[in-house]
Amino acid sequence: MLHPIPRTSTTTSSSRAWATQAVRRIEADFQRSSDTHLIPVPLAGYPGIDLYFKDESSHPTGSLKHRLARSLFLYALCNGWLHEGSTVVEASSGSTAISEAYFARLLGLPFVAVMPHTTSSEKIAAIEFYGGRCHLVQDPTMIYSQSQQLAAELGGHYMDQFTYAERATDWRANNNIAESIFSQMQLERYPTPAWLVASAGTGGTLATLGRYVRYHAEPAQTATQVCGVDAERSVFYDYYNSRDASLCISQGSRIEGIGRPRVEASFMPDAIDAMVKVPDVWSLAAMHTLSDVLGRAVGGSSGTNLIAALSVAQHMHAQGQSGSIVTILCDSGQRYRHTYFNPEWCQSADLVCTEQAVKVAAWMQSGTMPKELKPLL
Repeated sequence: MLHPIPRTSTTTSSSRAWATQAVRRIEADFQRSSDTHLIPVPLAGYPGIDLYFKDESSHPTGSLKHRLARSLFLYALCNGWLHEGSTVVEASSGSTAISEAYFARLLGLPFVAVMPHTTSSEKIAAIEFYGGRCHLVQDPTMIYSQSQQLAAELGGHYMDQFTYAERATDWRANNNIAESIFSQMQLERYPTPAWLVASAGTGGTLATLGRYVRYHAEPAQTATQVCGVDAERSVFYDYYNSRDASLCISQGSRIEGIGRPRVEASFMPDAIDAMVKVPDVWSLAAMHTLSDVLGRAVGGSSGTNLIAALSVAQHMHAQGQSGSIVTILCDSGQRYRHTYFNPEWCQSADLVCTEQAVKVAAWMQSGTMPKELKPLL
């Protein structure tokens, strides 16, 4: 009879015990957190269509990326990639790094965020608040190689959200964002959303939404569709249409948290049904409009999502359809006081959007899409 030769030693057993306790700490943290709210946003111009924002800014670290960071840590721990004392390294434009810094501190691990030098000072301060260190690079396309190099030098682990986001999340259930949305919609006028709308950062959220609605498929006439949204300086939209994985641009996205200069492994174009690209100035215009509607500041990617959701509403209206649309409020505008909400910064970035904000507000009230945006979907 063959007897397995265990690789365990006192050191290995200790490492396994530490990982088990680390998973328990993360799960305990999850149990202490309630679900995020689903906020209805009135659309007077589309009386047969209901719009909702899933408010991910209410997570402990203030953004949608809290879900991703938790999943990435659990994935790394259960794969045996993280050990006691490991330095965690991540390439991030801000929100993912803030959330990963939170979980690193929870587990007593050092954390380094490799970020474009243009990242808002508020996000840098938030990472440092959780004990993380920020490594800023001039060229945003270098954050990947710099992260790998730092992880190797420090003997740590590169989380690599852009590769693992779509596989680290349990898309079937386990209270992922899709399951949460469908549960919260049960008593609404149109409980099964006609569309889910989400912008692409890693592509992980879109993959979760798309896979979930296919796994829990409704009859064809009531099936939920998923619309992806891309920022101006990004290749996801072009990749969705061309399937050319070699696409690359030299500029980084001006809408923090979404858009990428290269095609990322976590972006799954076949899991979604449509995609739109929103000009940056309209993203910020919608950000200001939505902030006014909600009475509190939201981030630029939420504005991107609003433009896309309104485009979907316009499409539904043209087809004589009624129903509900759910999109995502990704983070708070408090992180962008010195950028998107700073008139001088907007002027310097050629992103002054006063006129466009008026047109977005009018669009929501009248149902008349600004001619500059036709057609997005």
